Amino acid sequence: MRLAFKSTLAVMAGAALLLAIAVGQYFRFFEQTWFHFGQWREADQREAASLWLPDYRAEIQAQPVEGIEDDLSALTFDPDRNSLIAITNGNPQLLELSLDGKLLRAITLVGFGDPEAIEYVSPGVYVVSDERPQRLLRVEVDEQTRVIDAATSQQLSLGIGQNGNKGFEGLAYDVVGKRLFVAKERDPVRIYEVQGFPYAPGDQPLAVHVTEDLERDADLFVRDLSSLQYDEQTGHLLALSDESRLVVELDIHGKPISTLSLRAGNHGLTADVPQAEGLAMGPDGTVFLVSEPNLFYRFRKGG
Repeated sequence: MRLAFKSTLAVMAGAALLLAIAVGQYFRFFEQTWFHFGQWREADQREAASLWLPDYRAEIQAQPVEGIEDDLSALTFDPDRNSLIAITNGNPQLLELSLDGKLLRAITLVGFGDPEAIEYVSPGVYVVSDERPQRLLRVEVDEQTRVIDAATSQQLSLGIGQNGNKGFEGLAYDVVGKRLFVAKERDPVRIYEVQGFPYAPGDQPLAVHVTEDLERDADLFVRDLSSLQYDEQTGHLLALSDESRLVVELDIHGKPISTLSLRAGNHGLTADVPQAEGLAMGPDGTVFLVSEPNLFYRFRKGG
């Protein structure tokens, strides 16, 4: 009887160990733990060559955006207007926000099924991703714009690993290299680089090249991707993960170099960021973030 009991305990312990390993792999705990150890050990070296997200602090957090009730998604910084551009996907709209999260303007989007990301490209020009059909749309906005119709927009469809509502969730643009980074949310997590789109009206469409870096994507220890941001000064990418509650800085080789945790107790946050959907960065390095249903955050280095 005692031998059978011990045998049962051993089986249960083994099963618990296997379960713990499976959970750890699913949530990428082991990779995150190893990364954080390296980040601490090589802090001085990494800080000198990066944005160094551990130094950022929340100076505005969980501030509701008045005039928006739900579905606040995506964010980009417009250097010409010195404002932020966002979208909503339930009742599709393009929004302009001040740098302290106040709603300045709302433009109706027509013919957009599930817009999930927006990115500034040039004065008055943005790219919007429509998640489920995996299409990218070039849209133009000026002071007189009241409605944007997808039917009149330059479009590019990419049927890459289509998986229902797990399509393109994030965009970032490299102005110098003319590269559009496109984040696939999950199953699997991917960051594609698109060259040749968008192009200026009147120009002949260039050959569109889509590339991926499987080694870089394998090193991304996050469960999903919600948004991207490209930093022109360092050439680094910021990748936002809602499910992992993390912003990860990737160096020019695609290697994780620093992180900003979106959990309570980190970076001055008093509560977890509930559903981070959009990320943008100003020219001074200020990081802006929006979270569904309508929450606004601002992080500043040393703040």
